[in-house]
Amino acid sequence: MAATKLSYADLLQTNNIMRCQGEETLFLGITRTVQESKFFPVSAYVMLGYLNAFYRYPALLRKVEAAMPPEEIADRIRNTNSKLKSMGTNWCMPNFYLLGREMLINMGVIRPQDAAEDVAYVLDFWRRYQLAWRRDDGHLTNLEGGHRSQVLPERQVQVMHADMFDCAEGDELHEAAINFTAAISQYAVLIACESRVCMTNHGPYNLGEDRELLVREFFDLGQGDLPWLDNIADELPFSRLTLATGVKDTHFYIVDDWGSYEAKPEYKAENLVTVGLYTSDDLSETHIPVGMGSREELTQTLNDYAQKLKDVTTKLWERLAGYQREQLMDAGAFTYFAIIRDFAHVAGVYDQKDWFTIDERADRFRVLLNDEYGNEILGALFVPLSLNSHQQNEYQMMRHSGLPKRTYSPIPYTVLQAEDDDYVPSVGADLSPGVTYLPEKVDRYWTTRGTMTADELNQATRDFTPRLAGEDLRYLDDAWVKYNFDTPLAASLYEVDQEQSRVLAGKGAGLRRDDVERLRSE
Repeated sequence: MAATKLSYADLLQTNNIMRCQGEETLFLGITRTVQESKFFPVSAYVMLGYLNAFYRYPALLRKVEAAMPPEEIADRIRNTNSKLKSMGTNWCMPNFYLLGREMLINMGVIRPQDAAEDVAYVLDFWRRYQLAWRRDDGHLTNLEGGHRSQVLPERQVQVMHADMFDCAEGDELHEAAINFTAAISQYAVLIACESRVCMTNHGPYNLGEDRELLVREFFDLGQGDLPWLDNIADELPFSRLTLATGVKDTHFYIVDDWGSYEAKPEYKAENLVTVGLYTSDDLSETHIPVGMGSREELTQTLNDYAQKLKDVTTKLWERLAGYQREQLMDAGAFTYFAIIRDFAHVAGVYDQKDWFTIDERADRFRVLLNDEYGNEILGALFVPLSLNSHQQNEYQMMRHSGLPKRTYSPIPYTVLQAEDDDYVPSVGADLSPGVTYLPEKVDRYWTTRGTMTADELNQATRDFTPRLAGEDLRYLDDAWVKYNFDTPLAASLYEVDQEQSRVLAGKGAGLRRDDVERLRSE
């Protein structure tokens, strides 16, 4: 009798996801720049984060789902800025886990059939979540959508379209927007240990008249989960910011699963023509305007915030300069591994030690992860695919390379016939003890409802149900609105986003793009 709980259909789905994710990982590795750091041991901490994901994601995601299923989490955060709507779930969640698995396979620690039930569970949780939060887009990933990320419903795009302020090269707002973007991007890279996981882009959305909307989002800016920001980021009033940017004469023909973009002609700052700023989090109904009362107010807000970001960036460099290598390793590993910790926040089951300690089973490999080995193993796993597990028979031709290789080892279907002693189904239902070299986290969190402790934040998220996640509005998507735009229920749906809009408050669900353009021009 088979020992596994998995069905043939489970394995077919799991192996399909691994194949598709592996091919996109090769594409991203070939076409995207890789940042090196003279300060952080990036490759080494990345690999430590991957290993931690392999050993911890299964138990942590089961803990989350016991409190709230992934589909409900998606419906709760769809209307706000969330790391769960970024490269964190588009690519990082499945691939961090699978890259850790592939490293262990090549080291002989596990076999492709080991932890099969964990692999199937993690990838199915990811699939269910992605289908739910991207339901208007209809794709699992940006890749499936032709490397586009058009994930916002019409009502949110309309509000941004209507409320953004015009700007032009050389005027005060344009200069403030460019300086703000540079300052927040530099800060976001530093808080993410010189990586890009604290910012993303999505779009493009067609604004008409050769203009496109690219939405830029930034996470973990203020006091929150990251110990290295304690008592440094206090002067930043918001932990998450959304920058809406309208760009003329530029087509963003790729917005990939890393949140990177390519444009034709090349994007230039001079083509920025509209801008807006918002904040939101797990306790807000939707995006909240920041400094959007007038063009002058937004200009001042962007300038003030840019200066604060520069000041905090300097303080953070000074703190990190005092860190030892093991502390820099931990900070980087947590930045990667814990990129999906907002699942626990939204479900109200967040525990700092779950997400900010290195599992002892992963930590045993720390001694191997010097800079040289880290660079070699990370490189081998991504692009050359030079390890034993990557090789296929000579007749095969992998997408994007034409070589007989694959990124991830499929689960053998023989596990459906395996006896108890033929494979190990899981790394374990419970977390193993964890370690960290970082100082203890200050229990203080910035939210749109004020400062809270972790316990208070858990309780607040458990008690909060966004209006759009209520039973009357939860299942109303753009396809429904198309045929019901003139109903009171559709008006209630659009009211959630419009009630704080400077231009569209009370305008309802019947507007077309030209109507929005006319209203914003009045």
